[in-house]
Amino acid sequence: MKQRSHFFHFSTAIFFTLSVPFAHATIVTKTVDYKDGDTVLEGKVSYDDSIKAKRPGIVVVHEWTGLGSYVTSRIEKLARLGYVAFAADIYGKGVRPANPKDAGATAAIYKNNRPLLRKRVELALDELKKQAHVDTSKLAAMGYCFGGTTILELARSGADLKGFVSFHGGLSTPTPEDAKNIKGEILAFAGADDPFVDTKEVEGFEKEMRDGHVKHWELVKFGNAVHSFTNPEAGNDNSKGAAYNQEADFKSWDGMKAFFERIFKS
Repeated sequence: MKQRSHFFHFSTAIFFTLSVPFAHATIVTKTVDYKDGDTVLEGKVSYDDSIKAKRPGIVVVHEWTGLGSYVTSRIEKLARLGYVAFAADIYGKGVRPANPKDAGATAAIYKNNRPLLRKRVELALDELKKQAHVDTSKLAAMGYCFGGTTILELARSGADLKGFVSFHGGLSTPTPEDAKNIKGEILAFAGADDPFVDTKEVEGFEKEMRDGHVKHWELVKFGNAVHSFTNPEAGNDNSKGAAYNQEADFKSWDGMKAFFERIFKS
């Protein structure tokens, strides 16, 4: 483990297609409906249509406000890097909390029911595997805030993925003993001054990784960064506990890119 502190089964239904020219790439983003029982979930898939060969696939999980424009922009950036990216919908179609109070209450439903949380992200993983362009032997997952918590639960469930990346996500779990199930590599990015992921939680995560004998895990902390440091919509006031930090955003994205390049290397 390396720790650094930096200063500084329901088939899919497709509703619309958005094509964005980018150099020689044609980025296609589609909305995909799938189900958990009677609950309709509305995810999105993005890929470069100019690439004909199969390529690695990545599940991306949204923040506590649900799947919106922020995660959509991230899956399109991943598509430009040559991946197929599937944005999961943990909450369900149309459930998009509009304020912190509602977002907290909705996120708590899943944080307090980890089996349901795992099931919802596993269903998204199943949808990713169905995509024609995906090399199912090369899969990973990543998430932001609530989504970071979610992908770590996916890792603890024993999902057979190459890697898991958490951006300013919660690190705790009610079942730390499940770390023994982790198969892929773990990369967690955190704000060193994040009041929502305090020192006790960080230490608990480190202990969990060690006690679970997880072979490949890394926790990277960015100095002067708080919660939501990758999201410009969080503003710039660290005193609020959540704020954008451009340096931490860029460095974590570059770290993620290097991580994926390495784990997916043939």
